[in-house]
Amino acid sequence: MVIWTIANQKGGVGKTTTTVSLGGLLAERGHRVLFIDLDPHASLTYYFGIDSEELEQSAFDILLAGPDVDRETVQGAIQHTKFDNIDVLPATMALATLDRKLGGKSGMGLVLRRALRKLRMDYDYVLIDVPPVLGVLMVNALAACRRVIVPVQCETLALKGLDRMLQTLDLVKVSLRQDHQVTIVPTMYDKRTKASLDAYRQLAKQHGNKVWSGMIPIDTKFRDASAAQTPPSMYMAKARGVIAYTQLLTLLMQKDPL
Repeated sequence: MVIWTIANQKGGVGKTTTTVSLGGLLAERGHRVLFIDLDPHASLTYYFGIDSEELEQSAFDILLAGPDVDRETVQGAIQHTKFDNIDVLPATMALATLDRKLGGKSGMGLVLRRALRKLRMDYDYVLIDVPPVLGVLMVNALAACRRVIVPVQCETLALKGLDRMLQTLDLVKVSLRQDHQVTIVPTMYDKRTKASLDAYRQLAKQHGNKVWSGMIPIDTKFRDASAAQTPPSMYMAKARGVIAYTQLLTLLMQKDPL
């Protein structure tokens, strides 16, 4: 089972779009995909038409159960979707209370990793979408994976958010004794503007081979696919944004084979 965490400590950079786009492409190829939404805003959850506030169980219940969470609890929180090979572990607003309730308890950063071990025969790929805040949710997501995919908007202020994210990975490396492979993905690239080009060049100069050599363009089809509650590749396979994510996925699958 391959686990990718999609994270950045700046919002609005395309985390959920990246998560759904990559996962949708994987599902179309016949891979069993589990999306995990750890963001209290639940954008990934609502993308698939799931109202988690009306569910009996969610990601909150798994994390609340602690390090000894059982397989039944984990499976009970997972929601099937109308799409073949796609399941979702939904978020809920209650996730926002976890740092206050559990942040000081020992072992709480490893709950998700232990929960996913109970599902290792059920899924091929797990993609985790996290809030842009360092806390128990992000620590769980980072502890569960080996690769972190960091979407970064091609805009100067977004580069500062990237610096914070990389600093966080350094902190986690020390506390969890776990190193991560990092793939930085330039997003929302607008070839018509000098600002996008300058930001992309700065990104490549500062972070070298951590930066994917391609870029995800601005594409209104992402918004249309979200409105249709459908992964972009299933909504319009030939959209330029989908083509870009297909190229990114090819690289990621080469780096992290099943």
